[in-house]
Amino acid sequence: MEKPFYLKDPYDNQLFNELRKRVNQRVEALPKNRDVYIQIKAIILPLVYFGLYLFALFNADRPWVYISSFVLMGISLVLIYLNLIHEAAHNNIFKNKKLNSLVLQIFDLVGANSYIWKKRHIAAHHAYPNVDGWDTDIEQSGLLLIVPWIKAKGIQKYQHLFFFLVYPLYLFNWMFIRDFRDFFDQERVILKTQGKIPASEKIKMISFKFFYFFYQIAVPVLFLKISLGLALGAWFLQVIAASIFALFVLLPLHPLPDNAFPKLDEKNGLPFSWICHQLEVTNDLQENNWFVRNVLGNFNFHVAHHLFPNYSYMYYSEITEEIEQFAKENNLGYKRFPIFTALGKHVDLLKQNANNAYFILEE
Repeated sequence: MEKPFYLKDPYDNQLFNELRKRVNQRVEALPKNRDVYIQIKAIILPLVYFGLYLFALFNADRPWVYISSFVLMGISLVLIYLNLIHEAAHNNIFKNKKLNSLVLQIFDLVGANSYIWKKRHIAAHHAYPNVDGWDTDIEQSGLLLIVPWIKAKGIQKYQHLFFFLVYPLYLFNWMFIRDFRDFFDQERVILKTQGKIPASEKIKMISFKFFYFFYQIAVPVLFLKISLGLALGAWFLQVIAASIFALFVLLPLHPLPDNAFPKLDEKNGLPFSWICHQLEVTNDLQENNWFVRNVLGNFNFHVAHHLFPNYSYMYYSEITEEIEQFAKENNLGYKRFPIFTALGKHVDLLKQNANNAYFILEE
């Protein structure tokens, strides 16, 4: 199938070139050593995750300490994703691509798969954000309907009533279903953008999955005589905590009723130019404090990431200032919401989709 293509608009291209010039000049005037902070995190955060694991093992005789350590591992897993994995996929931590690739391998050790996630993120999500059939981040699960112009069927008509039961299972789906389907199911979005996956990557994926479950569950049970119930329960709570935390960060940035879900025309063309598409499908969050900037990897400045993914999140604050000012000057649709407002809007999207509000408005 032919890949989607953006509307060619010379004026919009000129706009983006002007914005890029401003952003580059702004960043060039900033200190050049900011990425050192991410490089330090590349050492500290994995040590925190596996340090908590060892702490849990050394306190195997104290169930609540063991469980609490695994829950904190879930939180630190998301911090590893936000601060390291996401940046390594864009080669933004080190100048050396091999070092970025090495950081990316951490994902394989914590239950995911670095190879297929990078393909999803770069070749699908960044290439076609919010485009049904091409953006893996909105790929339909069957239980929940994210895309407004697809008619709700069956249980999807009640999704706004039970979504809070499904979302905590997000990473379970990722580990047990999504990775495997993206490797082996020819109907999946990723295989349209990636094509054939090397056999070596399939073997690597399965091997690391076994290793992950071996050290997470088998080691405590076989070598430390922890009961299977406690081992499974602590691991389960780790993944639940990580799922909730991850979606708290990810949901407010794209799947909102205020953001577009552009339809392809009969020739696979998109209705917007590239720059307008990024602004139409993405929003920022209003929160901008030390915790968001330094612990959560500036996830609040998501428009800057989509427009300038070659810069690390350490520069997003200044880049966003340039984007916001430029959008005002040129009447571009830049959006920013408080995080809880954005989360509420996501729930509104689920309600609208469940009630087929899009079709009612069309009629």
